[in-house]
Amino acid sequence: MTKSELVAAMAERAGIRKKDSEAALNAFIEVVTEALKKGDKVEIRGFGTFLMKERAPRVARNPKTGEKVEVPAKLVPAFKPGKDLKEATEKELKKKKRK
Repeated sequence: MTKSELVAAMAERAGIRKKDSEAALNAFIEVVTEALKKGDKVEIRGFGTFLMKERAPRVARNPKTGEKVEVPAKLVPAFKPGKDLKEATEKELKKKKRK
């Protein structure tokens, strides 16, 4: 699903204009981004948590030369799904596998 498809689906579901839906989605993205920049996490009970995770340092290979390259540790944004989201998606996947 693309951003424009998400905006359209949100607008239809909420019974609002696409313009308002897009503004709400953009505001959500901005708020989550700012919180993560500050090192905070954003928890939406039942849906999931947006947080920063530390990626461990590792040794990689340059695909062009085959040379080993050290990649330093860094923080990356992550999403941890909540219980309700996990259960809802697992049920759907089980239904599809039965068919």
